Amino acid sequence: MNEVLMPTTEVRITNRSRHPLPSYATDHSAGLDLRANIDAPIILAPGQRSLIPTGLFLELPEGTEAQVRPRSGLAFKHGVTVLNSPGTIDADYRGEVGVLLINHGHDPFTVNDGDRIAQLVVARYVRVTFAESADLRASERGAGGFGHTGTH
Repeated sequence: MNEVLMPTTEVRITNRSRHPLPSYATDHSAGLDLRANIDAPIILAPGQRSLIPTGLFLELPEGTEAQVRPRSGLAFKHGVTVLNSPGTIDADYRGEVGVLLINHGHDPFTVNDGDRIAQLVVARYVRVTFAESADLRASERGAGGFGHTGTH
């Protein structure tokens, strides 16, 4: 693998799974692959959801969150995605990282131990305070939303 040019931030992790630590698939991947840590296969019928354990516990730096996101291949090929996408893991959470998968496909989908089931993206965030106002400054977009710019 080529030398990674991006700066890194250390995240403390406890791995109680049977699998290696999450890793980036390529030098420029934003997400680390999360693997199922289960004793027996889990079959998701169409429309069914299940919380899949990973065996991972994180200590994120203050000012960061971890986002659990779907894997595009599972979504495209099988209709399987992360239900609360992106799921947010706060910096003060110390429980096991779980992935809430749902099968939107037409066929049952089997999750096996060690399967890559989601991606984990660690990101900085900004805390805000609200300043109430009777009106907001005008912008070019205004109140247009949900497809107001068209599809082409």
